[in-house]
Amino acid sequence: MRPRVHALAVPSELGEFADELRQVFQDLGRTTSNEGLAGECSPAVDIYETDESVEIIADLPGVDRSAIRILSKGDWLLIAGEKPPRRVRAESSFHLVERDYGRFARGVRVSRACDMSSASARLANGELRVSLPKLPDRRGIVQQIPIKDNSH
Repeated sequence: MRPRVHALAVPSELGEFADELRQVFQDLGRTTSNEGLAGECSPAVDIYETDESVEIIADLPGVDRSAIRILSKGDWLLIAGEKPPRRVRAESSFHLVERDYGRFARGVRVSRACDMSSASARLANGELRVSLPKLPDRRGIVQQIPIKDNSH
């Protein structure tokens, strides 16, 4: 039986990426204050593990690929960007608004050893899928260590 994935999505713990997040929002044309690092909306995220990888899926309908940045640092992955508000015709008005828009930032701490340099991401049908290939778990591998003869 495969152990449970030990990944945690923590939208409020973005301290590891404070400088990078400011740069992402600046690149997207927005400035931030220290209070505004977490963003204005929080897309839903699913995290699961397969035999080969840790998979992260974020709901980002209506978000263009150019408005998303994915960064990794240590055992953290950051998905940040901006979701544009829905445009309505001039003669229309909203009666109810439940879908979030604005800046977003989701920090995901991945406790499983992954090869971040081989990570891949794709955006299709409103879902961002990030795949983090797992590194082999060296704790389960038994290796014999040879003893050198120092008598000579």
